[in-house]
Amino acid sequence: MPRDKGSAMKITLVTVGKLKERYWTDAVLEYSKRLSRYCRLEILQVADEKTPDHASEALEEQIKEKEGKRILSLLPDDAYVIALAVEGTMMDSEKLSAMIGRLGVNGTSQIVFVIGGSLGLSGQVLERADFQLSFSKMTFPHQLMRIILLEQIYRSYRILNHQPYHK
Repeated sequence: MPRDKGSAMKITLVTVGKLKERYWTDAVLEYSKRLSRYCRLEILQVADEKTPDHASEALEEQIKEKEGKRILSLLPDDAYVIALAVEGTMMDSEKLSAMIGRLGVNGTSQIVFVIGGSLGLSGQVLERADFQLSFSKMTFPHQLMRIILLEQIYRSYRILNHQPYHK
């Protein structure tokens, strides 16, 4: 049974860059609607930095630092922060669901998922994260990753509420 929205967990996505195509926006709206039964969803976007072709490693680091400062400014001190990172821990849908459920039971009122830009996340953002989650060793466009993450959060709530969901 979904919790009353006043006491529902707040799930925030902090993402780098805007959704450019309508189909991404439509997918986000669909999952936002589905998730509204289970949690309070908030999606915050920070500006991405343009990365020139053949940028040096030093320039790439500077770009990640700039994006990282923007991300860090949006992370509440009391939120549990999950950074999406290729080097992070992989888990299946049931384990992610259990983690979200456990955090709620333990009194966490807000989980923030962070999706970096095309270069990934800065060291400071990764340090601030309470957990680093990897969906794959592969790299995905951050726009697509936003949809995959929302789908997995929705699937997690369906699992937590013992509701059927296609496999």
